[in-house]
Amino acid sequence: MEEIQPRAASKAQRYWQLIAAMVRTGVLGYGGGPSVIPLIQHEAVNRYQWIDEEEFGDVLALAKALPGPIATKMAGQLGYRLLGYPGAAVAIIAHILPSSVAMITLMSIVQVLSHSRIIQGMIQGVAPVIAVMIGMIAYDFTERVFSGLGKWFAIFTLVLCFVLMQIFSLHPAILIVVFLLYGSVHYSWMDKLRKHRGKEPSEEHQER
Repeated sequence: MEEIQPRAASKAQRYWQLIAAMVRTGVLGYGGGPSVIPLIQHEAVNRYQWIDEEEFGDVLALAKALPGPIATKMAGQLGYRLLGYPGAAVAIIAHILPSSVAMITLMSIVQVLSHSRIIQGMIQGVAPVIAVMIGMIAYDFTERVFSGLGKWFAIFTLVLCFVLMQIFSLHPAILIVVFLLYGSVHYSWMDKLRKHRGKEPSEEHQER
């Protein structure tokens, strides 16, 4: 994969931009990996314009499909796209180091914080914000599915996944593998189907 060259920044400036972006997402990301996704999207797409919305959707899809923390995977992927393997290492370290230090620091006073009414109120107050952020990501992702697969096929796959997971208790990892395999041949199958439908009856008769 080729390194991308966002704007006219030097290599040193790109490193500092990457570090600053990943530190901000690591510090401000409250509520786990999914809540960090909009923050990474803002940094990568809007602030520094490393990638566009479509490329970000591809990075997100790949990160969701692979095992492990999604925010860390996205940080590594963006760092790799920007500055290669060193960029991936720098991005991951910059993303996880601030929160790791904060966790170690707060462990000594966690009992006090857990019983504080102020802290409990802060957690309850920020919960709706996290829900809205995750909902926005889900909406954008669903919109991409509809545009990529088509309206009716997208609805069918969404309903199928819901039924298999909620009613038949099928593990999500199995669905991910199945749909990854299907996605690798989806467009080639669709092209063949369109070509077949586009043939004139006389052409089909001649082929027979």
